Amino acid sequence: MSDTRLSWDVYFMHLAEEVAGRSTCLRRHVGAVAVDSKTRRILGTGYNGNIPQFDHCTKDSCVRIKENIPSGQQLDRCMAVHAEQNIVLTLGIDKLQDTTFYCTHRPCTTCIKLLLSCGLRKIIWKHDYPDLLSMSIMQQYGTISIDENGFHVLTKTPV
Repeated sequence: MSDTRLSWDVYFMHLAEEVAGRSTCLRRHVGAVAVDSKTRRILGTGYNGNIPQFDHCTKDSCVRIKENIPSGQQLDRCMAVHAEQNIVLTLGIDKLQDTTFYCTHRPCTTCIKLLLSCGLRKIIWKHDYPDLLSMSIMQQYGTISIDENGFHVLTKTPV
């Protein structure tokens, strides 16, 4: 086996970053990949973008840009469906139970509530996000650590 072969976590994070390339958001490109924790098979992908059939945002139409809303605040003032939400919409709760979820950015409060309600085993993310409540919710769900790749990892506390 070659020493240059990517670890599973790095491989799936690279895929999440590629998926983020489909984002239509002007402020932050987010990608996510849901993976079966046992088989390491990809169950689905998602990126943040406008509601299907709606026009993509422009700097003239984006409410958050026009109102100069800081990152991580007033997320309800955005037309985008988040990457995490798109995966849940596509797969449904049952298919996400006990999965590993890779995301380019730490999920916001709305998304973390949705994901944890699905019973995920683990969430791995690369970039932090300015949302203190989401971090507080994660700390109640399980243990947060940094792995050998520098990724943040939330592992569900066994019941």
